[in-house]
Amino acid sequence: MNFDDTPEEAAFRAEVVAWLDAHAPKDAGSADENSMTISTHEAELAYNRRCKDWQRVKYDHGWAGITWPKQYGGRGGTAIEAGIFAEEEAKRVSATGLFSVGIGMAGPTIITCGTDAQKERFLDTMLRGEEIWCQLFSEPGAGSDLGNLSTRAERDGDEFVVNGQKVWNSGAHISDWGILLVRTDFDAPKHRGITYLLVDMRTPGIECRPIRQINGAAHFNETFLTDVRVPAENVLGDVNGGWGPMMVTLSNERAHIGGAGGRFAFADLVDLARRSGVAEDPVWRQQLARTYSTMEIQRFLGYRVKTAASRGIEPGPESSIMKLLLSEFLGEMGDLVLGLQGASGMLSGTDALDAGRWQMSFLTQWASRIGGGTDQVQRNTVGEKVLGLPPEPRPDKGVPFRDIPK
Repeated sequence: MNFDDTPEEAAFRAEVVAWLDAHAPKDAGSADENSMTISTHEAELAYNRRCKDWQRVKYDHGWAGITWPKQYGGRGGTAIEAGIFAEEEAKRVSATGLFSVGIGMAGPTIITCGTDAQKERFLDTMLRGEEIWCQLFSEPGAGSDLGNLSTRAERDGDEFVVNGQKVWNSGAHISDWGILLVRTDFDAPKHRGITYLLVDMRTPGIECRPIRQINGAAHFNETFLTDVRVPAENVLGDVNGGWGPMMVTLSNERAHIGGAGGRFAFADLVDLARRSGVAEDPVWRQQLARTYSTMEIQRFLGYRVKTAASRGIEPGPESSIMKLLLSEFLGEMGDLVLGLQGASGMLSGTDALDAGRWQMSFLTQWASRIGGGTDQVQRNTVGEKVLGLPPEPRPDKGVPFRDIPK
C-alpha cells in the first residue's frame, strides 16, 4: 500500500493546486451546502448557478471530465488523477454536486454503451455544465429490486410511448435530461425485457413533484410519465438489453457515493465536544475514539484503492465495502454530533449551535443509507460477490415478468 504520491502524481497534484488557487471562485458558498441540504428555492437557484459557473471554468481550462476521452471534451487522464483533483477541489469549492448524475453516471454509461451520435450530442454539453441530468430508475414497487420495475414503454413507429411512475429522483424538477429504465417486454424474465432510454425532461407528459424531506430540503422527486414519447434513437444499448447499461450506471453511482467521504474533519468533532463541555467525559471520549477509528479505516481503504489504480490493478473487495462503510458511518456520526450537545441537540436552525449544522447532518444521514442501493442490498452484494456466500433465494428467476405475483 502506498501512502504517498508517486513523483508523477505529486507533479500532477502541484499543477492542480496551482490552478485551483488561481481560479477557485471567491464566492464558493457555505462549506456544508449541497443539494441535499438546501431548503429554499432562492438558495437552490444560487447553488445551481455557482455549480454551472464553476463547471464552465473547469471546462474552459481543460479540467472537466478528467478521465473522459479528449475527443469528448475530457482530459484523457487516469482515475488516480481524477481522485487527486477531486480531493484538492473539495478543500476549496463546495458547489460541485449538480452534475453528479450527468458527469458521474450518465456520461460514463454513454461513453461505454452509447452510439457515436449519442456521444456527440450529449457528452460535451454535460462537461460544459449546460445540461443537468437526473436518474429515473426506482419506482414505488421497485427500489432495492430494480428488476421489478413496471413502467411500460410500447413501440409506436420511431418512438416509444412511456407510462408509469418513478420516485426518489434527485434533482428531477430542475433537470434537462433523464436516464430512464422502462419495461418493453412483459413476457421476458424480470431482468430482461428492460430498456434504457435517454429522455428529455421537457417532453409533454412528464410531471415532477418534489418530496419535502425531514431536513426541510426538497432534493428528491416523484415523477409521473403519461404517454411520454421518446424517440427510438434515444435507446442506450439494445432494446430489451437495458440491464447491462444499468449496471454500468449503478457501479459508477456506488463508487461516487462510497468515495465521497465524510462531511466533517475529526478536529471539528473534537471542537464540538469541547464547546459542549463533554470532551473529558469517558463515554463520549470512547465514542470519539470509535469515530476516529472508522475515519482512519475509510482513509486506508482509500489508499488501497488509490494504490491499485496507480498500478493499473482492478481494486479488490475494499472498493465493494466502501459505500456500505460510509453509510453506516454517517448514521453513527449523526447520532454522535447530536448526543455531544445534550439537550441542545433538540434545537434547530439559528437557535442551534453553529446555525444547526450538526442537526442537518443528523437529518441527512438516511439519504446515503438508501440511495445507490440500501445498506441491506449492499450487504447481500458483499456477501455473495466478495465473501462467496450462498445467494439469496430467487423464486422469480427465469419466470416471465407478467407471471410474477404482485
